[in-house]
Amino acid sequence: MTQPTETMASFLKEPSKIGDEISITGKWVPSKKGGLFRKSAESKEMLQEWEDIHLGAKSDSGVLSTEINHAVGEDAVLVHHVFKNSDALVNYFSTTATQHMSALTAVAKPELHLIRGTSIPEAARQAVNAKNVPSAFGEFLFGYVKEDYQRPDYDNAIMVTAKWTCKPDDPNYIEDLKYWWGRVGTDAHDMEDGLLRFEAYQVVGENALIIHETFRSNEDLKFHLTKGTAEKYKKDIDQVAAPENYFFRGPVSWTIRTYSKFMHLPATYSSLGSNHTQAGGSMSDGTIV
Repeated sequence: MTQPTETMASFLKEPSKIGDEISITGKWVPSKKGGLFRKSAESKEMLQEWEDIHLGAKSDSGVLSTEINHAVGEDAVLVHHVFKNSDALVNYFSTTATQHMSALTAVAKPELHLIRGTSIPEAARQAVNAKNVPSAFGEFLFGYVKEDYQRPDYDNAIMVTAKWTCKPDDPNYIEDLKYWWGRVGTDAHDMEDGLLRFEAYQVVGENALIIHETFRSNEDLKFHLTKGTAEKYKKDIDQVAAPENYFFRGPVSWTIRTYSKFMHLPATYSSLGSNHTQAGGSMSDGTIV
C-alpha cells in the first residue's frame, strides 16, 4: 500500500517510562494431555514446579512482579514476570530458572514467550535462548499509558499481549503494519477511555510487532472489539499480517472469549493465580501508590 503522509500523534511519540525493565509473558503446556475428566500427572507436576519457581522469583529482588496464570478452557499456564533490568533477567535465568528447568521440562514444554522492553540487550536474549524457550524479543516503538502509569485494578483489568507477523510476500508489509497499529493507537487514545495502555514493540530479527494493551474492564475490551479500533482497523491489518498469539490475563468474560473466536484470534485466556508484586509496583505493569 502507499502510506498516507500523516504525522504520528505526539502522545504516541513520547518516550516510554519503563526504563530498563523487561517483561516476559509466556505459555507452558504439559507434555502429556489428561483424560476426559482429569488432568494428567504431568499437568499437576507442571503446576507444582511453577509454584516452586514462583517462590524463588518472589524472593528475588530483581523480579518486580511474578504471576502464574491458569489457562481457561485448556491445560496450560501463562507465566508473567517483570524484571528490574537485563542483569536481573540474566541472574534469574542462571539461578531460579536453571534450578528448575530439568524437572520442569521433564513434564512440560514451553510455547511462545513474548518479551518486551525499551531495548533487549544481547545478554538477555542469550539467557532466554539458552533455555530453548521459543521467544520473540520486542523493543519499544510507540505508545501511550494513561493515568500516570498507575496500576489498574487487577480484579477487573484485562492485559492483552499479542504478536502479529507480516505475510511473507512483501518485505514492505512491516511498515504497513506499523502504520495501521499507529492508527489504532491514535484513534483509541480519545475514542476508548478504558484502553489504559497501548504499546507497540518491534520484534528483533522478524517482520513482526508485539502489541500490549491494558483495558480497565470487560466492558472496555468488549467496546474495543465490537465498536472500537479493533473493529475499525482489523481488516486493514489482516491484509498485511496475521496474529500469531494472543495472551489474555484477567477475568475475560465468556461473551468476549466467544467473540474473539469469531475474529480468528489465536487466544489463550487465563485467570490470576499465584502472584506477587514488589512494593511500588513497576512501570511495566503499573505503579502502586
